[in-house]
Amino acid sequence: MNETKTLDQVKISEKVKIETINTEDTIKRRLLDMGMIEGTTIECVLQSPLKDPIAYFVRGTLIALRKDDSKNIIVKNI
Repeated sequence: MNETKTLDQVKISEKVKIETINTEDTIKRRLLDMGMIEGTTIECVLQSPLKDPIAYFVRGTLIALRKDDSKNIIVKNI
């Protein structure tokens, strides 16, 4: 089952693949530069105590994203 959802809905230790990024050009460019492109596997690894930001493992790097940014990234279960 390849259910789609937003990145902020991913649970700890869950792995997903990026479908699309629906955000402003400047933020989208930054995300693309960090390796967050379509088809990339992402694993949610840590949440701050207030659940914002959330840390994700992407292409060998740990990246922290605010919920405002991660809710614009559409992913699917793998």
